[in-house]
Amino acid sequence: MTEKHNKNWNEIKTNDSWALFKIMSEFVDGYERLSQIGPCVSIFGSARMNPGDKFYELAVKVANKIVDQGYGIITGGGPGIMEAGNKGANIGGGTSVGLNIELPFEQHDNPYIDRDKNLNFDYFFVRKVMFVKYSQGFVVMPGGFGTLDELFEAITLIQTGKIDKFPIILVGKKYWTGLLDWIIATMSEKFGTVNSDDLKLIELVDNEDEVIEILDKFYNQFDLSPNF
Repeated sequence: MTEKHNKNWNEIKTNDSWALFKIMSEFVDGYERLSQIGPCVSIFGSARMNPGDKFYELAVKVANKIVDQGYGIITGGGPGIMEAGNKGANIGGGTSVGLNIELPFEQHDNPYIDRDKNLNFDYFFVRKVMFVKYSQGFVVMPGGFGTLDELFEAITLIQTGKIDKFPIILVGKKYWTGLLDWIIATMSEKFGTVNSDDLKLIELVDNEDEVIEILDKFYNQFDLSPNF
C-alpha cells in the first residue's frame, strides 16, 4: 500500500472515531426528550400516501382513537402515513411526536408534530432505538422497505428476548395477508426458518376499533413502561 493510500486510510479511521461523538449526542438528546413523553404507540407506513387515500385517512382515525385511550403517537415525522398519524394525534389533543431523518427525496417534517417533540436524526439506527425504547406498541400501516425494516426489527428484538413483548398490529388485511401467507408457507412450514410461535407476535386487523381492542387486551395484563 502506498504512502498516499496509507494517509487516506488513516483519515477515514479518524473520521469514524469522531462520528462516535455525534452518535452519542443523538442518543443523549433522544433519551432526555423522549423519557418525558409518557405511554405512546408508534405508527409506521408509507411516506407516499396522500390525504384522501384510504390508508392515509384510516391512519388518522387510528391515531385519533389511540390518543382517546390515553396514549401518545410517535411517527417518523415525515409525510404520508407519518403525517396522518401525527394529524390524528393533533386532532385528538394527544401527544404527537416526530422522529425525523433527512432523506434525499421524500422526508420533511409534517405540521402536526408538537413543537417541543420534533426530533431530528442523522443515523437510522439511533432513530430506530428511540422507536422501540419509547413505544408501547407498533401499528404498521401499508408501507415500503423502511416500514418492513422497522417491523422485522421489532419482531426480531422481541423474539430474541432483547426487549419485552408489546403489541405489533398490522393494519390492512389485503395488503399484509400475502406477506404473512408466504412467511407461514415458505419460511415456517417448508423450510423451518421461522418458528410458528413467532407468528403469534403479529396481529392483523382492518380498522381502528380492532387496534384499540388489541392494545386494551394486552395492557390490561401488563403495566405501561419503557421497553429496555
